[in-house]
Amino acid sequence: MGNCKAVSTPLVAHFKLSAESCLQSEEDIKKMSHVPYSTTISSLMYVMVYTKPDLSHIMSEVSRYMHNLRKDHWEAMKWILRFVNDSIDKGLVFDINKAVTLDVVGFIDSNYASDRDRRRSISRYIFTMCTSGISWKSSLQSTAALSTTEAEYVVTTEGVKEATWLRRLVIELGVPQGTTVVFSDNQNAIHLTKNDAYHSKTKHISVKYTISDIQLLQWRLL
Repeated sequence: MGNCKAVSTPLVAHFKLSAESCLQSEEDIKKMSHVPYSTTISSLMYVMVYTKPDLSHIMSEVSRYMHNLRKDHWEAMKWILRFVNDSIDKGLVFDINKAVTLDVVGFIDSNYASDRDRRRSISRYIFTMCTSGISWKSSLQSTAALSTTEAEYVVTTEGVKEATWLRRLVIELGVPQGTTVVFSDNQNAIHLTKNDAYHSKTKHISVKYTISDIQLLQWRLL
């Protein structure tokens, strides 16, 4: 893939990956067994974890079909390699001279019921410092959310837990921190985190995601 035609996006809409499209016949399974799908995922996972947050979402998706794939999955993998080829000369730059603040800043979001197989929502967050990313994640939520509010509330809890750990780490390294800001775009989730009163329409949310988890850190949502 070194001489492949580069593309500017990790994946495009016409790739609709799901378990329904997995191999069925023994002949197809034997044919695809020679494809280095797992090896490619392992290599790209290393790249994603350390240097490329823009691969987080798509790597979370393609890695679900390592044990039962078909041509569509391999075509999606080759598209990702074309994207890596396009951005191979780009990287994370930490420039203290361009940083407005040395505080850790977080951005969180969820994609409601986007998993085609189990209808799980996807939690996504990224934390930045000195104008560049320092921690990021995109993964399926452990429980099925029944609303966008619940999905956003779940990712808010997970994001603030990560913010708590990062804040303590940075302070331990000698970098003073002000109020850690975590940005969210869902007003219902924001109001729910600020008001822990009883809500009849949200009582089904798992006890795991109670407001006490979020109050571990002084923060605000904008």
